[in-house]
Amino acid sequence: MSRSGWVRSLGATSSSVLVTLFGLILITFLIGRVMPIDPVIAIVGDHAPPDVIERVRVELALDRPLPVQFWIYVRNLLHGDLGRSVMTSNTVLADIGHFFPATMELATVAILGATLVGVPLGVLAAVRQGHRIDHIVRVVCLTGQSVPIFLLGLLALLVFYATLGWAPGTGRQDVIYQGDVAPMTGLLTVDALIAGNWDALWDALAHLVLPASVLAYFSMAYITRMTRSFMLEALHGEYIITARAKGLSPLRVIWRHAFGNIAVRLVTVLALTYAGLLEGAVVTETIFSWPGLGQYLTVSLLNADMNAVLGATLIIGMTYLALNLGADLLYRLLDPRAQ
Repeated sequence: MSRSGWVRSLGATSSSVLVTLFGLILITFLIGRVMPIDPVIAIVGDHAPPDVIERVRVELALDRPLPVQFWIYVRNLLHGDLGRSVMTSNTVLADIGHFFPATMELATVAILGATLVGVPLGVLAAVRQGHRIDHIVRVVCLTGQSVPIFLLGLLALLVFYATLGWAPGTGRQDVIYQGDVAPMTGLLTVDALIAGNWDALWDALAHLVLPASVLAYFSMAYITRMTRSFMLEALHGEYIITARAKGLSPLRVIWRHAFGNIAVRLVTVLALTYAGLLEGAVVTETIFSWPGLGQYLTVSLLNADMNAVLGATLIIGMTYLALNLGADLLYRLLDPRAQ
C-alpha cells in the first residue's frame, strides 16, 4: 500500500473509531439513566432523610438536564474519573485495575490454548474433507458452540473437581497462598514466577486450568470452523493446483502456500475472539468464583452499584474496540491489497 493510501486508510479508521467511541460513551451514559435503579438511593440508603437525598442528587448533578449531565460525564471521563464504587468505596478505576488483570490472565491462556488446538484441527479437517476425521472435528466444534458455557463449566466442576478430584475447585488461589505473592503485574502466574514462589505458581496454574479450558473449548470451536472454511477456499485456488503440478511436497503446499494465504484473515478472527473472551467471561468467572472483571460487574449489578457497572461496561467496550482496531491495522499491514 502506498503512503497516501496508508494516510487515507488511517484517517478513515480513526474517524470510525471516534464515532464508535462516542456512541459507546453515549449508550453507556443512557443505560445509567434508564435503569430502574436510583443511584442516589444506592448511595445513601432507602431510609435516608429527604433533604439528604436531595443534597446528594444535587452533588451528583442528577437534577440537571440530560445534555448537561452527559457533558459532565464526558468531562469526568477525560480526566480518568469513572466515579466511586458504592460497594468497595474505592474509585471504579482502581477497582478495574485490580480485577481486570485476572480476566486478562484467564482470557489469554484460553485464547492460546484455543489457537494451538483449533488452527491445526481446522487445517486437518479441511485437508481431509469428507473423511471420518473431518466429521469428528465438525461434531466437536458443533458441540462446543451449541452447549451453553455455563453448562460446560458446571459439568467440568462436577467431573474434574467433585468426582475425579483432579482440579482444586473454584477461586484463583488457595487460602494458604493468598498474600504470599506481591502483586506487581496483577497476573498471578507471572507475579509468582517473578517472585520465584514455585508453590504459589503451581497452585495458580492448577486453579487456572479448568476455567481456561472451558473458555478455550468454546473459542476453539469457532476458530476451528473458521480455519477449516478459509482452508477449503484456499485449497481450491488455482495457485494451489499450480504448486501441486510443480511437484511440491503436500506439507509445503498446505502450510506454506494455502495456510500462508489465510494467515492474515485468521489474525482478525483471533483478535476478535480474544476480545470476546475478555468481555464474555462473566458467566465463567461467576461459576468458578474467579475474581475478575466479569464477577466484579455481576456483583456490582446485584448491589445496584451503577458507577461500577457503567465503568466496567465502558472499559470492556473500549477494550473490544482497541483490539478490533489493532486487528484491522495489522490486517492492512500484512496484506497490501487491503485498502
